Amino acid sequence: MDTSLVGIMKTGSASMWIIVACSVIALAVAIERGIALWGFTARAKSLADAVTRALYRGDLEDGRAQCERSGSPAADVFLAGLVAVAPRPGPGGRTPAPTAEKITAAVERERQQVNLKLRRNLWILGTVGATAPFVGLFGTVVGIMHAFRQMAATGQGGFTVVAAGISEALVTTAGGIAVAIEAVVIFNFLNVHVQKLALQLRLLTEEYLEIVKEVLAGGARPQEPAARTAGEG
Repeated sequence: MDTSLVGIMKTGSASMWIIVACSVIALAVAIERGIALWGFTARAKSLADAVTRALYRGDLEDGRAQCERSGSPAADVFLAGLVAVAPRPGPGGRTPAPTAEKITAAVERERQQVNLKLRRNLWILGTVGATAPFVGLFGTVVGIMHAFRQMAATGQGGFTVVAAGISEALVTTAGGIAVAIEAVVIFNFLNVHVQKLALQLRLLTEEYLEIVKEVLAGGARPQEPAARTAGEG
């Protein structure tokens, strides 16, 4: 039996190729998520500091610019708060004061959206981990059926006749289990990491909302930049 990777893939027929494809997909998702989540907390904290400083100065334009320049997924969360804080002309030309409930709702909506982005593609790892063993088992069953069919065609019996075919068929089961272990380990690691990031983002969001409410309670009504108001019109 050829124990090289190509030989094993040929031995396992189509099922083994599917298993190898699942392994590549799992690794690709792991790399993509690792790049996407790398430095998430540091970037979010840095942006939160910059935005809160802008809030204390009453400079919404600078706060929005900080969010727009930032590559952090949390930028949308802080930007939603700035948009809700900004005064807008209401009916009759009056400018109603932004309420804490409105600001909290806007920020929480964006925070939930960011949580969904953090979990993007994790379902692929869960699917690979759940289905890879069954793909391997299916390949094994097909291989054993093929071995017995050959035995019937040749008219020769005995375990020695089918042993080689069965051992080759079992390769797909081993491959499916190995890929499932790989996917489940990566999924569990990333899932725990994402939960930690989501908790850190929630704490940052709560701190940010406290500062926003403090600014509003202190009577600091940030004024929307004239250039932006004119552009919106």
